[in-house]
Amino acid sequence: MGSGLASFRHGIHPGEHKAPTRELAVQRMRFVERYLLPLSQHLGAPSRAVVAVGQAVQRGQIIAEPGGFVSTSLHSPVRGRVASIGPQRLPSGAMGATIEIVADSFDAQRLALEPAAVGEIGLDELVDGVRAAGIVGLGGAAFPTHVKYRVPDGRRIHTLVINGAECEPWLTCDHRLMLEQSHAVARGISIVATAMGVDRVLVGVEANKHDAIQALQAALRVVGGGPPVQVVPCQVKYPQGAEKMLIQALTGVQVPGGKLPLHVGVVVNNVGTMAAVDDWYRRGQPLIERVVTVSGPGVSQPANLMVPLGTPVRALLEACGGVAPDAALVVMGGPMMGQPLPSLDVPVVKGTSGVLVFRDRDLTPVQEFACIRCGRCLEACACFLNPSILGRLARKERWEAMEEHHLMDCMECGACSFTCPSRIPLVQQFRVAKAQLRRMAALKKQRGDA
Repeated sequence: MGSGLASFRHGIHPGEHKAPTRELAVQRMRFVERYLLPLSQHLGAPSRAVVAVGQAVQRGQIIAEPGGFVSTSLHSPVRGRVASIGPQRLPSGAMGATIEIVADSFDAQRLALEPAAVGEIGLDELVDGVRAAGIVGLGGAAFPTHVKYRVPDGRRIHTLVINGAECEPWLTCDHRLMLEQSHAVARGISIVATAMGVDRVLVGVEANKHDAIQALQAALRVVGGGPPVQVVPCQVKYPQGAEKMLIQALTGVQVPGGKLPLHVGVVVNNVGTMAAVDDWYRRGQPLIERVVTVSGPGVSQPANLMVPLGTPVRALLEACGGVAPDAALVVMGGPMMGQPLPSLDVPVVKGTSGVLVFRDRDLTPVQEFACIRCGRCLEACACFLNPSILGRLARKERWEAMEEHHLMDCMECGACSFTCPSRIPLVQQFRVAKAQLRRMAALKKQRGDA
């Protein structure tokens, strides 16, 4: 905090690696032949298909409706025909219900939509509209955005926090969006802040994006309206963009363990989510495409691309000149919290912020050593956990003891694994432990119901 920039305690400083795409304007990716739209590309209940095999669909047409309140709509990214509805490989490696659409190769794929609303809207209209538009958090978590806006009775949101930190190495999609769509971000902020009736809006942007800070400030002055908005420069540190860390950095308030931002009167949205809100209310365009950073030492032509959802990763990489002959790993998202892909035939989904390609020589040799109790993982953990103790408990499969040591507060940012000189895969151990605890809880519930 001595720098005068907003920040939080602990965290790490990985190499940025943003130079390959930082200055590259967003280009629109060409349309391809085949699109795969998983019904579960957001947290919560999967969407329910409302189209049939063989049915013609228009670009922007709804093809799946929400499967519950914590769910959202899904729309066709192209004009074409439904080729199949069934299980397909997902980015996680699992199989999941997916709508496959074959694009009409003779269609110009222009959108002919009407604005969803004109003038000021209320909170109920915001919740319904954002849900209908299929908007989710575009920072990577893909949590249905309308759920954050439906505040429980007895609580009030007084502060809207907008996340423009983009602290993951390599990724520049949010940076470019703030530069090139600053007015859309500002309009989205005005729509949401006014409908929610918040007292203030704080936009957190890391200080290495000074041009984005200036662009947003200028756009906010032009758009005006709603509560006061402040763009706050943040220290360049990981995981600055995590919800709880950003809230602490911007407001000085710490979200208690096991609680959500709403418990301290805050809602956090990504800058891309704000642009998506503007797309819906100003142009009537649902969430059918997003900006994706394609980078890494194993890709021929790094780029920031506007990509239709459902585009196969293989086609995305081909549009960037292909990959190096010794490419060994493709990651969806950033290198810290991203998902290694099981196949290049999985699709770009709503939460895809980046696709990174690494070669053999770029990967750290996987040779694990014993914990030397150096304490670096404690200094790195922004959640103030003890990863060293949790790691030892994980090796002994003492899942309940890990829960007592606040395992569920871990946000799996990977800072502990990054700093560990013994190369212990701590965050991977914690993910396994969380899965085991969830299974145990489900079994207990079944036995209790019986």
